[in-house]
Amino acid sequence: MIAQAEPLLELLAPATHAVVMGDLVSSEDTDSVEALHSRFNAAVQWANGEHQPRIVSPLTITLGDEFQGLCVSLQAGLRLVRDLRAWLLMADIDCRFVLGSVRLQTPVNPTQAWNMMGPGLAASRQRLGDKRDGNAYRFELRGEPEVQALLEAVGSGLTAIEDGWTARQRQVVLALRGMAAADLAEQLRMSPQTLYKIRRAGRYDLYERQWAALEAMAARLDRALGLT
Repeated sequence: MIAQAEPLLELLAPATHAVVMGDLVSSEDTDSVEALHSRFNAAVQWANGEHQPRIVSPLTITLGDEFQGLCVSLQAGLRLVRDLRAWLLMADIDCRFVLGSVRLQTPVNPTQAWNMMGPGLAASRQRLGDKRDGNAYRFELRGEPEVQALLEAVGSGLTAIEDGWTARQRQVVLALRGMAAADLAEQLRMSPQTLYKIRRAGRYDLYERQWAALEAMAARLDRALGLT
């Protein structure tokens, strides 16, 4: 008799929230700590305002160049990560993130992401702390190491594309997510042909396909975890 394969995601541990953690890369090497601090705080403040309906504990700067917060779902957390990463890259600030599922066992702190405990938080912090890994997009999913590895492989691909951008490619690819190509070309005072050339060189289509794959899996994980 052939054994039936276990359904994908069957072993996922139940969760109550998604945690977003991140830190800046090589922040100690900056020429101006004051300027970096100002831009970093502005980015976190913007992200909290932009994603407020889907945040249950706001992004909070914890140790100078590190931050964390809780979202209602992995999909919500992933969208926050993408937007904040784009904001920081446009400000020429490198950063890395971990998105994890947590089962909070203490009350939610709705004003600052401090003084909360539960499975998933420590593991997410540990995953973020691996300085040898150049991946800007990391994941922590209790009970599903294979799915976690696949998500991180996609994240590594996204990081590789971003690391290969010129300043102009970065400007165009990140702006195209929220703006029509013709409007962006007019804003940047370039011909549509030039913009599309930059778009191709920046691997825009592959970049968007990889983000779409992450979003689809995040939505499926949320259903398996009972997150909304």
